[in-house]
Amino acid sequence: MSTDGGGAGDLADGWARVCDAGQLAERGDGVRFEIAARGGPIPAFVLRIDGQPLAWLNQCAHVPVELDWTPGRFLDDTGTVIVCATHGAVYDASDGVCVGGPCRGKSLQAVPCRERDGEIEVQATVVKSER
Repeated sequence: MSTDGGGAGDLADGWARVCDAGQLAERGDGVRFEIAARGGPIPAFVLRIDGQPLAWLNQCAHVPVELDWTPGRFLDDTGTVIVCATHGAVYDASDGVCVGGPCRGKSLQAVPCRERDGEIEVQATVVKSER
């Protein structure tokens, strides 16, 4: 991960830049980032699903381990589900709800996200972002 310089992308209105919108391919690899929290930075990620950027904390709802197989690889080969590399929990990529595995019915914790002026932004303090 590379650290964003000068305030890590924080914007005056409470939204922070994660990456350029063009870096998110439809149902492709995600962009990892970290958000500030009381106990220290928390890993998170953003994907583009059905044309919309969607962001979640990078923590399985079963046990809070990071989900990706390798950095940025969250989706299965069909691009329809997020799969936990540790426990095999399967989450619907459009809403983050666990549809199979040890946490069925639970959800990933969403991070408010938007696309604006060619950038992907989240409503959080970003302390690190890839790309």
